[in-house]
Amino acid sequence: MKRLLNWLKAIFNRTMDKVEDPDIMLDQAKRDMQGALVANKEKAVQAITQKNRLQGMLDDAKKRSAQLESQAAMALKQGNRDLATQFMREKMNNDSVVAQLQGSYEQAVQTVEAVKVALKRQEEEVRKKTAEALAMKAQWKQAQIQNSISKALEGLTFENEYGSFGAAQDRIREAQSEASARQEMMDSSLQGKMIGMEDKARDMEAESELEKLEERLGMRSAPAVETPNTVSVSAAPGTPDAAVDAAAQSEAERQIAELERRLQSGQ
Repeated sequence: MKRLLNWLKAIFNRTMDKVEDPDIMLDQAKRDMQGALVANKEKAVQAITQKNRLQGMLDDAKKRSAQLESQAAMALKQGNRDLATQFMREKMNNDSVVAQLQGSYEQAVQTVEAVKVALKRQEEEVRKKTAEALAMKAQWKQAQIQNSISKALEGLTFENEYGSFGAAQDRIREAQSEASARQEMMDSSLQGKMIGMEDKARDMEAESELEKLEERLGMRSAPAVETPNTVSVSAAPGTPDAAVDAAAQSEAERQIAELERRLQSGQ
């Protein structure tokens, strides 16, 4: 039951909102003004009609008085004084009717003129109110447009509009951090170190080949070979193979020292 009452109340409120719509109210006011103007014009037509009828009756009464006066004069000319007196009495009675009709007619004329002035003013007021109604309708439409714009702006969510963009950016940063962590673990592992050593050895070989190329091209002089740790074969005891092994070991130590120097400079 409560839901039914709420539903009926909602329908009633919606209906009242439509009824109280400014466009509908202004149109109704315009119809009311025009209806009142039409009704007043009809009343004015009736008043003018009555005035015209009074004018006709007055004209007829005046003609009747003139006719009775003419008949009385003719009777006097014929020596019939009694008939002339009778015509004159009828004329006097008719003159009183003329006087009454004259007063009514003058009053009717004043009334009709006042009605005409009132109708003219009412027509001007209707035109003025109609123009005001059009202006008010324009203002109402403008207000509706402004409200629609305001509601549309209220629905905008600039802060959360690019939420997916921010989430994607966070995922990318997380992936980059994970990649950096794996690279760090790889660098700290033995395999990473071996790969680094191989890369350094290849760089040294490339550098050596480049120096040899420069020597062949004459771009640099051949460096003097210094073997501070090399053991002379003649001075070293033992077989020639032992001397070769000692020389190779010295060269290996030299290269290791050079590799350590390069590694330290690279770090």
